[in-house]
Amino acid sequence: MINRFENIIIQTISRLLIPPIQLYALYVIAHGHYSPGGGFQGGCILGASFILMVIAYDIKETKRMISEKINTIFISLGVIIYSGIGAVCLILGADYLDYGILNKIFSVSPAKARALGTFGVEIGVGITVMAVMVSIFLNLVSGGEHEEAQE
Repeated sequence: MINRFENIIIQTISRLLIPPIQLYALYVIAHGHYSPGGGFQGGCILGASFILMVIAYDIKETKRMISEKINTIFISLGVIIYSGIGAVCLILGADYLDYGILNKIFSVSPAKARALGTFGVEIGVGITVMAVMVSIFLNLVSGGEHEEAQE
């Protein structure tokens, strides 16, 4: 049994650590195509920050902040971003995820268009990985009981 004062210490430290962890995760996602990291690694770090929130506070408190419905929307949004960029490349007459063709939309050089396309895909992957990690963790912790089943 954890006493009340231990909870206050854990919650205070977590409150101080979660924002820098999330900022670092966004940095890893944003700079993944230039340096080690990327969408998957940044998504894992971002998901870990939400898992830390569950550990420090309570699963009910965390589900109030990020519900299962919102988490499912994040999973779908990341996949839509990823596949949407690929679909735009197909519509413009190139191969799937051939980012060089995006220069027709962005009015930049093909090299810059490739960088922008890669960045967009990294964002989509990061969002999806974060949301899937949180979803798996919440399902394991709650025994698979979803919000709709509790109502």
